[in-house]
Amino acid sequence: MMKRSILVLCCLLLASSCAPKKFTATKPPASGQKAYQRPYTVLGQRYEPLQTHAGFVQSGIASWYGPDFHGKKTSNGETYDMHAMTAAHKTLPLGVFVRVQNRENGREAVVRVNDRGPFVKGRVIDLSYSAAKTLGVDIAGTAPVRIEALGYRGSGADHYSAIENYDAGNYTVQIGSFKEYGNAERLSGEMKRTVGFSEIHLTNINGEIFHRVYAGKYTSLRAAEDAEREFSEHGYPGSFTVSLE
Repeated sequence: MMKRSILVLCCLLLASSCAPKKFTATKPPASGQKAYQRPYTVLGQRYEPLQTHAGFVQSGIASWYGPDFHGKKTSNGETYDMHAMTAAHKTLPLGVFVRVQNRENGREAVVRVNDRGPFVKGRVIDLSYSAAKTLGVDIAGTAPVRIEALGYRGSGADHYSAIENYDAGNYTVQIGSFKEYGNAERLSGEMKRTVGFSEIHLTNINGEIFHRVYAGKYTSLRAAEDAEREFSEHGYPGSFTVSLE
């Protein structure tokens, strides 16, 4: 009986080793957030990295960064290689691949996001030198682009995995940040009358308390980004979209 059990076990192991392996695309860890997955502040603006990428499409201006950063650390700890097909984005999950199309000449390239930026108003992605050259952005320095998140890719596999719906969720727009609570309270009251929803959130930045005013409540990121543009065009140029927990 013992010999028979051993024989069956060996057959099962042999069969499993010969069976074709299924490809599983790599994904960010579900728990234990890394530093680059947490909210961060640059030049007084707070950015909240997205936990999903699926359905993400964005249009705007692309720029590129090269020799000054070559060999330095990127936001996910890698060494920046200006000759690799990579890019920086303010909120997309690091490691995700995106398709970038130059809207002026139709050229396309697939790049992997491994850094944060660009922190210049109106710019949506910072390309490596090689990516910029592929798209024809290297000479002019900037170009209008459309970017589309594809997913994560396993080693040597031209396959992307879609995960949760990126667009659906609870979002608002931060339209102001004040040291004085009274100023925040007045603006929040005005926004409640104008758009129906407003909250004040307290944030500690280097020991200083700031009162941040959120305005509007939206169930899709696209709607929140549309509202962000409206706020920016009507007297609140520092507005940006945030996720409501």
